[in-house]
Amino acid sequence: MCGITGWVAFDQDLTQRGDTVDAMTATLADRGPDASGVRLYRHAALGHRRLAVIDLPGGAQPMTADTPDGEVALVYSGEVYNHPELRAELQRRGHRFTTRSDTETVLRGYLEWGEAVAERLTGMYAFALWDERHRRMVLVRDRMGVKPLYYHRTPDGLLFGSEPKAVLANPAFPRRVDTSCLRELVGFTKAPGWSLWKDLYEVEPGTVLTFDRAGMREHTYWRLETAEHTDDAPTTVERVAALLGEIVPEQLVSDVPQCVLLSGGLDSSAVTALAARHQRTVGEKPRTFSVDFAGYEENFRPDEFRDTPDAPFIREVAAHVGADHRNVVLDSRALTDPSLRRAVVAARDMPIGLGDIDSSMLLLFRAIREQSTVALSGEFADELFGGYVWFHHPAARDADTFPWLAFQNTYTADRTEPLRPELRDALDIGAYVADEYAGAVAKVEHLPGEDPFERRMRTNSHLHITRLVRAMLDRKDRMSMATGLEVRVPFADHRLVSYVYNAPWALKTVDGREKGLLRQAVARLLPTSVTERVKSPYPSTQDLAYATALQEQTRRLLADPGHPVFAVFDPGWARRTADTDPSAVTGALRTGLERLLDFQVWADLYRPGLDLP
Repeated sequence: MCGITGWVAFDQDLTQRGDTVDAMTATLADRGPDASGVRLYRHAALGHRRLAVIDLPGGAQPMTADTPDGEVALVYSGEVYNHPELRAELQRRGHRFTTRSDTETVLRGYLEWGEAVAERLTGMYAFALWDERHRRMVLVRDRMGVKPLYYHRTPDGLLFGSEPKAVLANPAFPRRVDTSCLRELVGFTKAPGWSLWKDLYEVEPGTVLTFDRAGMREHTYWRLETAEHTDDAPTTVERVAALLGEIVPEQLVSDVPQCVLLSGGLDSSAVTALAARHQRTVGEKPRTFSVDFAGYEENFRPDEFRDTPDAPFIREVAAHVGADHRNVVLDSRALTDPSLRRAVVAARDMPIGLGDIDSSMLLLFRAIREQSTVALSGEFADELFGGYVWFHHPAARDADTFPWLAFQNTYTADRTEPLRPELRDALDIGAYVADEYAGAVAKVEHLPGEDPFERRMRTNSHLHITRLVRAMLDRKDRMSMATGLEVRVPFADHRLVSYVYNAPWALKTVDGREKGLLRQAVARLLPTSVTERVKSPYPSTQDLAYATALQEQTRRLLADPGHPVFAVFDPGWARRTADTDPSAVTGALRTGLERLLDFQVWADLYRPGLDLP
């Protein structure tokens, strides 16, 4: 896994701008701590930071290939799991390889098939190719959007990078944020292409962008398609089991130490069991990691999301598969350290406001990175198999909006309440969300004669796979890559996604349970207690000291009334919440404080120009 960046400028000589390209590349050092490389052409530049995972001595980048008509250069981030098969095919076609890396397979694949190479890749990746033969930059992102890639159009070209910070390091990028940028930050619809920064966009998943003097062209090489599902229930269960049995071993290939993220839930436990089964065949003992909070199990209080703590289930799964397990235990002092919040915001390039859900993950990944370079995750299963509570809550399920926004609980109060009243009016979040929902629903294809309930569930599944999951994947990528850890996501394999998406809802809930299809597919691998466990989301500390620390930090911020944060947040709301009984600072109040403090750090780090009422 790596970080990539680059610049196209047809009115400049970029061989004289190496210092700027170096600065852009340096911002991605955390993503690639092992090596750095830059290649300059007259009208293009490529930068790369490497995290060595496959072919440690042979995968240096930018990687180039000479042709009779000119050079082709590649910077690449990710893993292509089917690269051995592609390499063999390319060798039969006459290509000669000098490394074992999947990077060279992608480069040689481009020379053979051009942009259509993307259609042949299985994996998670984002890469850029400068084709000197045609003076053309090609940007490619994987089908599910596991690996990020951003771009900005300039008057004479293009800037791009794995993260916004790489683009921001170029003086040609104006650091502006206006109300249109903030709407998605507050609305949380995961609008396609959104980045927070004005005129900075994500390359869409499953997309190839090509840019030359004639302009930019966009080609979608993969999208979530609707097809009739003809397999019966037993066949569907066996097919899912077989796919997972192929996918997980594919993703265990690496030349560095690897592990599995184990939470004790169905998804991560399934990945753990499948990984352990494969590793036993090659004489390896699986390694697993989990996160916990000091005193959490002993003092656990059930809430509307969590009936039980994770720890007992983690211990049971680790013992069941014979894993070498490590539990990373965190306390509130570590979680409320301002330097940790700064690290989280810097990793995400935006003030998301998830608080200890992000910060604990960053600390977990730091601990894992001391022993492993690659980790497998159970991410994506809830979106794919219908695991979230709002899939099954009638009011949220049937609402004419995004189900995760319709579901009502202590965390889903008015997200605009902490904002200045005049900004709240200008954002008009209700209208924004309604427009995004209408646009998202219009992209869903249905089968002829699909009954109303199946249409509704297909729509909801589509919204999760093409919208919500991208936010979850981005979080996992940013927190892991900030520590130089590569996280792989077996449930995001496009073959599995296509198959399960088209399974009728009655099959996804085949035993009358959420994720019934997945439960049955992995039942033989796991303890019954885990296959029967109700979904429990990523843990969050219940320590009162955490809320107290947030309030104290807010009071200190209020002592600086001229801070840019108060161009967005209402100081009256901040003062009232800071003075509330700490035991009442839960749910939406606690989330509001997290967003306020994140925004403070973000404004200090990035110094954005705020074009707000």
